[in-house]
Amino acid sequence: MGLVETSTFDALKATWEAERLAPLTKRFPERRERFTTSSDDIEVRTLYTPADLAGDAPGELAESAEERYLRTLGFPGDYPLTRGVQPNMYRGRLWTMRQYAGFGTAGESNTRYKYLIAQGQTGLSVAFDLPTQIGYDADHDFAEGEVGKVGVSISSLQDMETLLDGIALDKVSISMTINAPAAVLLAMTVAVAKKQGVPVKELRGTVQNDLLKEYIARGTYIYPPGPSMRLITDIFRYCAAEIPKWNTISISGYHIREAGSTAVQEVAFTLANGIAYVQQAIDAGLDVDRFAGQLSFFFNAHNNFLEEVAKFRAARRMWATIMRRRFGARRPESWRLRFHTQTGGSTLTAQQADNNIVRVTLQALAAVLGGTQSLHTNARDEALALPTEHAVEIALRTQQIIAHESGAADTVDPLGGSYYIEWLTDEIERRANAYIARIDELGGALAAVEQGYIQREIQEAAYKTQRAIEKGDQVVVGVNRFQTDEVFDGELLRVDESVRAEQTARLQRLRATRDNERVHNVLAALEDAAQQPDAALMPLFVDAVEAYATLGEICDALRRVFGEYAPESWV
Repeated sequence: MGLVETSTFDALKATWEAERLAPLTKRFPERRERFTTSSDDIEVRTLYTPADLAGDAPGELAESAEERYLRTLGFPGDYPLTRGVQPNMYRGRLWTMRQYAGFGTAGESNTRYKYLIAQGQTGLSVAFDLPTQIGYDADHDFAEGEVGKVGVSISSLQDMETLLDGIALDKVSISMTINAPAAVLLAMTVAVAKKQGVPVKELRGTVQNDLLKEYIARGTYIYPPGPSMRLITDIFRYCAAEIPKWNTISISGYHIREAGSTAVQEVAFTLANGIAYVQQAIDAGLDVDRFAGQLSFFFNAHNNFLEEVAKFRAARRMWATIMRRRFGARRPESWRLRFHTQTGGSTLTAQQADNNIVRVTLQALAAVLGGTQSLHTNARDEALALPTEHAVEIALRTQQIIAHESGAADTVDPLGGSYYIEWLTDEIERRANAYIARIDELGGALAAVEQGYIQREIQEAAYKTQRAIEKGDQVVVGVNRFQTDEVFDGELLRVDESVRAEQTARLQRLRATRDNERVHNVLAALEDAAQQPDAALMPLFVDAVEAYATLGEICDALRRVFGEYAPESWV
């Protein structure tokens, strides 16, 4: 295939611009002076052509289309994995359809999970309440007013047994959005599986277990960064040996985006965190090819449809390159960026709540076209309250319609080859790599967090977006344009305050009937092991939960050794 002279191509394009484009734009001026993606400094031009994908050689397009394809895209399932982690993607198996759910007591949440499974959901995604997320039992003073409010309350193995009652853990994968106490909740899941007679090696699921993003964007941390990184690595080691099908971490860009980052920052900061976790595990003596296949990622899907598709493709290519070149991973499974996607919670509006169905549909479709392995679609009423069953059903049906009626899942990477998509994939990769280089200069992600660099970058991006919305430069339908006097008149889900009283009573009965000497001994052993830097903690967490030590008691044992993290202000 012959090379095309750049000068000839440029001349043809200039003629088109002068004779075809300019007269029309004179009659019909463009809607805005400057078009950008949600990453405001990425300007979107009127047209993209093969020249925008050219190499660096002067005077000609540097590569044939086939050569560039093999270098930057590759076939699906092959390095650099731009087009997808599996050769046939959704033609063989659809993505896992999850609905993030959990509220009130374990019994109430169990009922919701069984309903969702009956409606066709193929994996559970567990939301925990705030006390659980920060390692406090439901009867702790700090838990007042928060028990069961933003997720299910889990204080002991007894609660986890109720939560997973009647759910076959060898058939349903369990994703748990839990970070600081992730090891304890994983231990509870292991204990329930053993009680069900399910071989632990057959368990499938994920613990989020991503503490760096908690320091950056979310705040549900307990311990300082050093001990937190130790706990993360401990899970890597345990699962590599005991639960090979379990995803040991969900390296999360979702919360970074919810905090106000751009799409480029979401990719850059998430992968920088991933680099830190991999390096920590290698430094602890783990073989990269032993644990890398159990890493997973968690991304946001926002409204700028084509940017989101390009973002997912760029992240996948970047991670394959990082694992292969930076860390020397040899197994193709170690190069794969497998990710869960959740539609953007911060994009939902209380005004004209039905508009959220449209937003979620676009975001979900972007995730599918970007090659996600797992997907949660937000419900239309989540800007107002926890979602109702009816709203959740609509959200799940959205995924099912995309899967079975849209045709989007019938071919691999259907937008691949679009000049704009490929240019934007390259541009996001270039800008995200520049961020990672800057983070490397600062000493890595942990050092960048401790210095406040990542937090400041996100704060500045969030402020810029908010100002654009307030000025009307960024349109939010129903909020700053196309407003109505509509008032939401649908049903809202409310969690009753009696949940805390019920949970407190359960805890009192548990503490009165368990073997408290056994609890004392296992907590003492855990506290002693925590003081030894190389001691494995996961087996002791399993022992502790099986003795019915509570979440708060286990986390307190670690608090006495590790202390608690107190962040500085970077404003």
